[in-house]
Amino acid sequence: MILYTTLGTNDLERAGRFYDDLLAGMSATRVMQLERLIGWSTAPGAPMFAVIKPFDGQPATAGNGAMIAIHVGDPTSIDALHAQALALGGTDEGAPGPRGGTFYGAYFRDLDGNKVALVRM
Repeated sequence: MILYTTLGTNDLERAGRFYDDLLAGMSATRVMQLERLIGWSTAPGAPMFAVIKPFDGQPATAGNGAMIAIHVGDPTSIDALHAQALALGGTDEGAPGPRGGTFYGAYFRDLDGNKVALVRM
């Protein structure tokens, strides 16, 4: 159902490098790059994740309560990606671990303050 998601950025190149490094651990590669947007995907036709400079020219801000969840196949990969996000300069918003039932997740904020979840359900 979801074709793509975007997170706002004020520094497209910096955000691009952050997500290039982070998403490579999921075998995601850049599939689109425009003047205001960089997008990644894991396969042709699969949903795309992108960072974008706002269309209205105003500064990008992180939404309180807004979050993007990225599906990751196993807890070991979630642990590694969360650690890598922090090593790349992201901030911890919830250490990896079980969150009830079959849900396992970890949370971080990227360099622009956007909240991202790494999740297996």
